Amino acid sequence: VQLQAFGGGLVQPGGSLRLSCVASGRTSSNYAMGWFRQTPGKERDFVAAVSRSGGGTYSSDSVKGRFTISRDSAKNTVYLQMNSLKPDDTAVYYCAAKRGIYPSEHYYTEGYDYDYWGQGTLVTVSS
Repeated sequence: VQLQAFGGGLVQPGGSLRLSCVASGRTSSNYAMGWFRQTPGKERDFVAAVSRSGGGTYSSDSVKGRFTISRDSAKNTVYLQMNSLKPDDTAVYYCAAKRGIYPSEHYYTEGYDYDYWGQGTLVTVSS
């Protein structure tokens, strides 16, 4: 499967963006998906995850209440709605997919759980 993330850009503090991750090849409904972010010189951090069924979601403490992950399996797309953005949210955001056989309600929060990665989309929060 190939993943393409887009929707990043420059936004002022307090603003909103919605990132999209489109899967091609095998449909995204076959995979649990996640969003991660990384800034220069730092490790990649988990942001949010959604189960294969879409019924299970989880967000990191740093974005909980501000970011929402969702999926539209008919469109092979996973979304990350980001509200109340802060300068600390500035990063390259990556989407990822986990292959294999596992419960449809499970989500995954570690980078090593994922097998496919998109190319990343830059989000810059600045006034």
